[in-house]
Amino acid sequence: MAAELKDRAVSLVREAHAEDGARNYDRALHLYLSGLDHLKLVLKYEKEPATRKMLAAKFDEYLTRAEELKAMPAPATAAAADGRGEARASIMSTIVAESPNVRWDDVVGLEAAKEALREAIVLPADFPHFFNARRRAWSAVLLYGPPGTGKSHLARAAATETRATFFFLSSSDLVTKWQGESERLVAQLFAEARERAPSVVFIDEIDSLCGARGAGSGETESSRRIKTEIMVQMQANNKGVVVLGATNTPFYLDPAVRRRFDKRIYVPLPGAPERAQMFRMHLGDTPNTLTPQDFEQLAAAAEGFSGSDVACAVKDALFEPIRKVRNATHFRAVGVTYEPCSPGDPDAFCATLETLGAAVHRSAVAPPPVTRADFDRALSRARATVAHEDLAEHERFTSLYGEEG
Repeated sequence: MAAELKDRAVSLVREAHAEDGARNYDRALHLYLSGLDHLKLVLKYEKEPATRKMLAAKFDEYLTRAEELKAMPAPATAAAADGRGEARASIMSTIVAESPNVRWDDVVGLEAAKEALREAIVLPADFPHFFNARRRAWSAVLLYGPPGTGKSHLARAAATETRATFFFLSSSDLVTKWQGESERLVAQLFAEARERAPSVVFIDEIDSLCGARGAGSGETESSRRIKTEIMVQMQANNKGVVVLGATNTPFYLDPAVRRRFDKRIYVPLPGAPERAQMFRMHLGDTPNTLTPQDFEQLAAAAEGFSGSDVACAVKDALFEPIRKVRNATHFRAVGVTYEPCSPGDPDAFCATLETLGAAVHRSAVAPPPVTRADFDRALSRARATVAHEDLAEHERFTSLYGEEG
């Protein structure tokens, strides 16, 4: 997930630079804001200090340029109309044109959340005659829980498993610098969704658009109007349209917005059986020597880890064999390949990766299988990213307003 976010952020910023250079400032601002939105999430998950420092510097640089563009005077009416046309085009670009290729079975656990999404999205599209005036499908589903627990992954699975048109948005997709344009953009979004029904409107990090109102909340007039328009559109006759929201901080949602979600599903941290399955799934068909008992013990050692924490730990463990090859001083022949080994191995010969790579075809140099020790080293460096205090807040919210996923 972190790698995908980083790639998307880089792509958005590069496009913003190009539009900025071409003096398409409205489009450039939209892209900068979207890139900043993605970079903010990348910074949330990035643990390497040097990378965090570099990303933070870039974030400040792009934020400064975005603020400069916001401060620019509005162009003439015709140019503003062009900007609105570009904004509409950006909404159309949020439609998932190709299947994300994530199936329900690819989402570990979370059966209640999957069942709610099937009831809200899949069944009404496939069996519309099941629903009448008395039996109505869910019109809005909120997925909430700590970061990295699979909320966006669930949305991608829903996009794969349904024939509905799927709009996949972040908060920056609905924010522009033109006064009143964001509200029109929200209205346009729902108009497109109704026209293309059955459809699903997925808004990630919805709390950033629909935070609580009141004194001290820091809410601006612009954000208040956007939120009001979202509530109006959610309350409208949206037959065939499902609103799917995701948030890490449901307790910051405006109560009026929260009430408009008739299903509120808690997406919690995975339990031990789910973590064991995640370790196996992320390891995949990579050559390894792990046993079923190893996976159970790894799951126990990763208590408190989110799904993305487990994925990061597995990624680190998968690099351990590469590090062994890179740091090896001795190798041995195994069939037609060469693997690192200890100097005491009876078949060992002295070589480094550089000298061996120069003597044989590089494809003949193979990393050894992943071992339990590789995972133990990776887990000794890994840290859970969800604090106990945050979990307590989510559990309190669930007891008041939600249901277990």
